Amino acid sequence: MPCLLALLAVAFPRVAIVLLWLFSNFFTGVVYPIQGIVIPVLGFIFLPLTLIVYTYLEKSSGGHLSTGQLIFIFIAVIIDLGLVGGGLRSRRT
Repeated sequence: MPCLLALLAVAFPRVAIVLLWLFSNFFTGVVYPIQGIVIPVLGFIFLPLTLIVYTYLEKSSGGHLSTGQLIFIFIAVIIDLGLVGGGLRSRRT
């Protein structure tokens, strides 16, 4: 089941966020730099995979991110930007 959720998160990150929010407590207890719901909503709209990775790493590390964890966040940002850029390239042709 975790592998299926990981594949779902990479293929359809917004669907995975909605399912995690509805059926688990994945997003509870994580303090975002800006209080409220601003960061999760912006993450859902612009960088959904990065939101999932950041939330997972924040919960697992207890609030202190190491250099290796920041590399995972950077990879998630690159994947998110690649998904956006790939869609833009296919619409041009």
